[in-house]
Amino acid sequence: MADVKPKSLNIVMFPFMAQGHIIPFVSLALRLEKMIKKNKNREDNLILSLVNTPLNMPKLRSKLPPDSSITLIELPFNSSDHGLPHDAENFDSLPYSLVISLLEASRSLREPFRDLLTKILREGDDVVVVGDFFLGWIGEVCKEVGVSSFIFSASGAFGLGCYRSIWLHLPHKETEQDQFLLHDFQEAGEIEKTQLNYFMLEADGSDEWSVFMKKNLPGWSDFDGFLFNTVEEIDHIGLSYFRKTTGGKPVWPVGPVLPDAGSRSTEEGVKAWLDTKPDHSVVYVCFGSMNSISQTHMLELAMALESSEKNFIWVVRPPMGVEANKDFDVKEYLPEGFEERIKKSRRGVILKKWAPQVDILSHKATCVFLSHCGWNSILESLSYGVPLLGWPMAGEQFFNSILMEKHVGVSVEVARGKRCDIKCDEIVSKIKLVMEEESEVGREVRKKAKEVKELVRRAMDDGVNGSSVIGLEEFISHATVKNEKS
Repeated sequence: MADVKPKSLNIVMFPFMAQGHIIPFVSLALRLEKMIKKNKNREDNLILSLVNTPLNMPKLRSKLPPDSSITLIELPFNSSDHGLPHDAENFDSLPYSLVISLLEASRSLREPFRDLLTKILREGDDVVVVGDFFLGWIGEVCKEVGVSSFIFSASGAFGLGCYRSIWLHLPHKETEQDQFLLHDFQEAGEIEKTQLNYFMLEADGSDEWSVFMKKNLPGWSDFDGFLFNTVEEIDHIGLSYFRKTTGGKPVWPVGPVLPDAGSRSTEEGVKAWLDTKPDHSVVYVCFGSMNSISQTHMLELAMALESSEKNFIWVVRPPMGVEANKDFDVKEYLPEGFEERIKKSRRGVILKKWAPQVDILSHKATCVFLSHCGWNSILESLSYGVPLLGWPMAGEQFFNSILMEKHVGVSVEVARGKRCDIKCDEIVSKIKLVMEEESEVGREVRKKAKEVKELVRRAMDDGVNGSSVIGLEEFISHATVKNEKS
């Protein structure tokens, strides 16, 4: 009797439509592909697929190396059908006010995704789904068609735990105090109302964000487990929260899941400038791909960078209210003569919209990262032992900032939110607090950042069976058990 070829297992991965979600999903897929290729027993039986909408396909394709066997699968989606601009299939192409509209519109992908899973199963393969936490309906769809599903969070467990708890209970509505504790996550410590983004602060249970969250969050209980782009050693409080609230389902740290060094492009001018600077002498300023600060804040920050007398690289985006996709003249929004003075002194570099972030953070001249505390940026900073100056602005960034400052000890908060009242002198004092050798706080933060760099390195080290290596191996084993039994 001829041998029956075992079924293949298709790991179908579906990130939400935002660069901060797509990039970690692609990086996780590539990490899985590498692990599968190392294990010849698995290589023939495992297929990796990434699912998304038509306009995100080029973004996905550009992140995959030419020799990758990862399949891209397109689901039909027309943003115009949902009252969005015709090309609005990604957070990055939308003003923040329309983000909720894209989140709501993504629910229309439910039936096409169900059809896709049914088709794969009909063709004879088994399926395991790795879905995004914003696509909470995926777990229910997977239950309906009889396949396992797992959430992969591009955010850390602490930040997402705070985010989940607040949206479930709106505890800030129950007190007149400025501080409050989370109902089911008191280990996080006190949260201040100024650490809630505008939509969360104004939520009353009937607003559009609350309505979406009431539909999305309960769906998380339909998933069979969680993967987090984090490290056990720095995020154990958040991971413990999810282990407690999911009723014993597996919760695996698998981070940091970051793009391979070879997949980034270096801007030679930036590297050449950094090469001329002393070790630990540069402050890097970047607020991510979606966040803008007000023009008032831009002026205060520019004056602070100049008067601090520190070397700096600043990634400048148009201020709030100016269309992000529009080409803009930096000079319009900065102090008169600022750009010319900086160029002449060679003390600073101004980049428009984008920077080779990993190249900057990995350079020995970089001392500190003034960041919006997006989780990908935090992981990149910690991976190179660079401490943070936190200026959280949206989403769970405020909670990431709490984790880094209060629990991990690698950050000092500079400002909070897009509407805060922050002056030049305050920014200067925080920069000097972290960067200057005679500062006791700075010495401690820089020392702790180096220690965390080593923790992160060990977590991803195959040779010592690091915590994140074990997490990913356990996930693959868990996913393949069902395939081997069927």
